[in-house]
Amino acid sequence: MALPARFHDLAIPAIAAPMFLASGPDLVVEVSRSGLVGTFPALNQRTSDGYEAWVGEIEERLARAAEGTGRGPAPFGVNLIVHKSNPRLAADLEITVKRKVPLVITSLGAVRDVVEAVHSYGGLVFHDVVNVRHAEKAAEAGVDGIIAVCAGAGGHAGTLSPFALVPEIASWFSGTIVLSGAMSTGRHIAAARALGADMAYLGTRFLATRECMVSDAQKEMMVEAKADDIVYTPKISGIPANFLRPSILAAGGDLESAHAGQLDLNNEARAWKTVWSAGQGVGSVDDVLPAAELCARLIGEYRDTCRMLGEGAGVGTPLTAPA
Repeated sequence: MALPARFHDLAIPAIAAPMFLASGPDLVVEVSRSGLVGTFPALNQRTSDGYEAWVGEIEERLARAAEGTGRGPAPFGVNLIVHKSNPRLAADLEITVKRKVPLVITSLGAVRDVVEAVHSYGGLVFHDVVNVRHAEKAAEAGVDGIIAVCAGAGGHAGTLSPFALVPEIASWFSGTIVLSGAMSTGRHIAAARALGADMAYLGTRFLATRECMVSDAQKEMMVEAKADDIVYTPKISGIPANFLRPSILAAGGDLESAHAGQLDLNNEARAWKTVWSAGQGVGSVDDVLPAAELCARLIGEYRDTCRMLGEGAGVGTPLTAPA
């Protein structure tokens, strides 16, 4: 197990994943002050100035929340798209370094220059991957952690079983390993640890929180959906991803045609905004909660599961007994 020292005081070893058009300051603050790692994509703000304003707001609100408690909140993080298609990367990275964001999650490219920039102020870089080849490239770039995005994850998911991908990466990578893919409950977080991951990565479950920026209609669809309602297709965003079947149908999509290589949506339909993504973990989502209440539930479920297994709820070391 390889958990960074700054994560040893987490309530449980879990990250609320940065979700496009969904994660914002309200969600990040509630998650981090509850003892989990809250994150958001820089591109959820339309400008770099807006991104910096969000970072400042999160820092200020977390500092206020920690006053008089004797302990600080959990670290927060930001997702940067490291790809030539992102014209804001240089500006957003400069802001990230200036504000010393504790955790940077990189996607669509592991670049050593980005890693070194974050390391210059003591920040951590985790990179998401869907296969071993991408994990190897991330390790070569010097990342501190690898997020194994396995089958069933929301968004641009991989197709490998966690039972295959996590142990294979763990056999040669000495940094932090985070498991993504249908992680929705405290039991799942404990299972991720038992499998060999250091942390769990939860996205879909946090879509169904009051602080999440998506519409009430999307949250209601999440509650009603089951795993069979998730469609894995490249026909919507150009890259294979998981989407909610009812949202595809509402946008005029013909799923039979999609299997033949075509998926015609109505003119107003847009990936992520009106055609909604989610992971197979929707089957474990049956209510919309305040984020702090969800975090408390996850913490309780995790600790109960560890006790049931005869282990414990420690975070900094492999499942040691709770105090």
